[in-house]
Amino acid sequence: MKALIFAAGKGTRLKPFTDHHPKALAEVNGIPLLERNIRFLQGFGIQDFVINIHHFGSQITDFLKKRDCFGARIEISDESEELLETGGGLMFARHLLDHGEDFLIMNADILTDLNISDFIREHQRNHHFVTLAVSDRESSRKLLFNEEMVLRGWLNVKTGEQRLAEFNKGFRALAFSGIHCISPQIFNKIKRTGKFSIMEEYLDLMQTEMIHGYLHNARIIDVGKPGSVAEAEKYFK
Repeated sequence: MKALIFAAGKGTRLKPFTDHHPKALAEVNGIPLLERNIRFLQGFGIQDFVINIHHFGSQITDFLKKRDCFGARIEISDESEELLETGGGLMFARHLLDHGEDFLIMNADILTDLNISDFIREHQRNHHFVTLAVSDRESSRKLLFNEEMVLRGWLNVKTGEQRLAEFNKGFRALAFSGIHCISPQIFNKIKRTGKFSIMEEYLDLMQTEMIHGYLHNARIIDVGKPGSVAEAEKYFK
């Protein structure tokens, strides 16, 4: 299975580090996030990667060359001309991913101890269209699932704004973990072009496709701001 690692973002919450570096190279206990996640996924047998780049992208390519790509096969999806967000970035990398097999997506700034093999196994055993790793934790935005763990909506916890596929029948609100397993069928379903969020597309697709949540209790840390780096260093040595 291939894994797409989103590493193109500007990482504004990690300033001043990201004034001069990509957030994917921010270090936790001296190890860059990108290295941690490549090695993490390699631990589950994944050796094929696509990494999208934009903000100080050359630093990422130089870093990978110096480390001999950690012995993995790594292809670069270069968004230097325009940052396309997650959905646009996925479609831009289509030619590297659309080969008839399911693939994994992971944000570069997520650190976790989730069992990726179990996650993939659940997705493939049930022939899911999309499987999203989710957990019951604090988050300003949550996804809403029915009893069968099928995506039925989205909630802004702070404002109460919702987007629903149907009347809210006591849907379960869970936080997205930044990890997806996806069927290549998605490339023929996405309607948007250019720059857009994959979550916006999911919220459209939930009307016609079965997008499932995979509930877990693994540790998830979004290393998006300096305070979270200190938190991550407590758990990821």
